Amino acid sequence: MKTREDERLSVALTSTALAGAVIGSVGAPLITPVATGLHVSLGAAQWTLTVTLFSGAIAAPVLGRLGSGPYRRVTILATLGLVMAGGLLTVLPLGFAALLAGRALQGFGVAVGALLMSVARAHLPPERSASTITALSVASTVGIGFGYPAISLLDQLAGLHAAYGLGFELSAVALAVAWRTLPTEAPGELPRIDVTGALLLALGTLGLLVVIAEPAIWATPWLAGGILAGAAAVLAVWAFAELRTAAPLVNLRLLGHGPILRANLAVLVAGAGLYLLFSLFTRYVQTPAGAGYGFALPGVAAGAALIPFSLLGFVAGKAVPRLIARITERWTYALSIAIAAGAALLFAAGNRSLFAVLAATALLGFGVGGVFAAMPQLVLSGVPQGETASVLSINQVARSIGMSVGSALAGLLLATATPDGSLLPVRGGYVTAALWALVPLAASALVIATNPRVRSADVRETAVQRHRP
Repeated sequence: MKTREDERLSVALTSTALAGAVIGSVGAPLITPVATGLHVSLGAAQWTLTVTLFSGAIAAPVLGRLGSGPYRRVTILATLGLVMAGGLLTVLPLGFAALLAGRALQGFGVAVGALLMSVARAHLPPERSASTITALSVASTVGIGFGYPAISLLDQLAGLHAAYGLGFELSAVALAVAWRTLPTEAPGELPRIDVTGALLLALGTLGLLVVIAEPAIWATPWLAGGILAGAAAVLAVWAFAELRTAAPLVNLRLLGHGPILRANLAVLVAGAGLYLLFSLFTRYVQTPAGAGYGFALPGVAAGAALIPFSLLGFVAGKAVPRLIARITERWTYALSIAIAAGAALLFAAGNRSLFAVLAATALLGFGVGGVFAAMPQLVLSGVPQGETASVLSINQVARSIGMSVGSALAGLLLATATPDGSLLPVRGGYVTAALWALVPLAASALVIATNPRVRSADVRETAVQRHRP
């Protein structure tokens, strides 16, 4: 009977995470329809995707602290309710500002993934917990393959707001599933939230992400430099305050421990390389026919081209637990990075063939799925139960920032390869950009592969240390 309940909870958690991943990806295929349908610039329409990433990164540590104990179920349900409200704002014809507000609320669905992992770790037996956390980690990869073609098709058949309606419907389903299946937590005190720390972290992270995700801001160097310096100063003040408060938003002493610090650094760097490649591949297949390269795939076909990405990501999620059992999580991570690097090389050598580009996309999917599936094992090694959600939330922030860097790098590298007076870069610009992705991928693999194994007791000891006077 217990086994059946465990299986039901595992399926419910995975389904909820998958719905959140699709909701988060809704904005990507709809940037151009938003610009044309709501009469805004492409740069403004890009914020329908960017604001989701921002809000998810900012909300993650707060939700992680709120959901670290007896109020985990309430936090998840309330968050999914906000995601549903955001979905409603995207469906109603209330204008561009309301659409942006809705997309910001939908970003909370990305942040809730860490809480779902903490539920799995707390309420499932070890073997089932590990496999469920792996599935939750690759949900974003699988969700893209379903979300992109479905959303593009809905936009083509029924219009922009119908396409956004898919996100609203999925959020309603996710809320209903979570309401019926999430276990009730043991009673306890309401977690103390470091409001000052949350505001400082939000402000610093927002400044950093604005500079990263908006390359055009560097056209005014003093403004970009000022924002970057200001964000760094705010984050420095935040770190100073967190180390001295009795109830920190983020346990920096725990996160500063070697294995956890390396895992977060690795996913930050890997996210840049992986998302750089993802951006290049999706843009390349849609290049118009007059460019002399690319395949001019329309929206629905371009979305379908990502199905191999998701399928191989799913396969990676299934394979990672067996690989970890045989070659450890460190070398599983390094192998996944090597496969992603192979995707970059295949694209660079065979980009004239649609089959080769689809094969490279599939390899990238396996690499992304493997990296994200192995990451929880790396970052949670020896972490106390009560810190699970908080540690995974910060790891989500690192992943989000890394992906923002990758997105910005893709735009910057292709812009430098675009001749004056032309709208499209030369073919060689794509090849060069793909090869540049090898640098962060190699760095990420080295960070993890050279990480010495540390006893869990040492990590726990660090976790409970308090600041010294």
